Amino acid sequence: MPFRNTPDRFGFLARLFHWLIFLLLIGSFTIAWSMQDMPLGLLKLKMYSWHKWVGATIFIVVILRLLWRLANAVPEPPAGTPRCQRASAGLSHFLLYAILIVMPLTGWIMSSMKNLPLVYLGLVPIPSPFGKNEKWAEILEEVHGTLGLALLILVGIHVLAALYHHFILRDNVLRRMLPWPSRLRTPGTET
Repeated sequence: MPFRNTPDRFGFLARLFHWLIFLLLIGSFTIAWSMQDMPLGLLKLKMYSWHKWVGATIFIVVILRLLWRLANAVPEPPAGTPRCQRASAGLSHFLLYAILIVMPLTGWIMSSMKNLPLVYLGLVPIPSPFGKNEKWAEILEEVHGTLGLALLILVGIHVLAALYHHFILRDNVLRRMLPWPSRLRTPGTET
C-alpha cells in the first residue's frame, strides 16, 4: 500500500486524512444537532466541549491534509474529463477546504466572544485575542451555522459526484479514494 499518491490512486496518508475528516464531521454534526434543544445542564456543557474538541481536531487534520496535498501530486482526472467538470471539481475542493478551515475558526472566535474558552481535550487552553462581545458572537453564530449548511450541501455534491463517476461514467474516481484496497468493480466491467 503506497504511502504517497500515485498517478491513479491516492496514497495511504491522503486517504487516511480524507476518511478521518469524514468521520469527525459525522461526530461534530451529530453532537451539534443533539445539543441544540437540550436544556442547559452538565450534559449540554459537556457536549459543547466535545463539539469544540472535534472542531479543533478537524481544523488540525484539514491543515495537515492540505499541506500533504500541496506536497503530493494529486491523481489526474480520468482521460476525457471535460474542462467544466475539472473546473467544478477544483472549485468544490477549494470550497470544502475553505469551509473546513473557516468554520472551526468562527466557532472558536464565537466561543471566545461569549467568554466560553476552548480547552482542547480538557487539557490544552487555546488562548484567544478576542474579548467578550455578544453582538459579534451572535453574528458569528449565524455565520457558523450557515457554513455548516453549506458544508452539508458540498459534501452531498461531493458524494453524488463520486457515485456519478462510479455508476454512470464507470471510471476509477471513487475507487482511488476508498480506504481499503479496491476490489469494488465498476458496474458493467464484471467478467
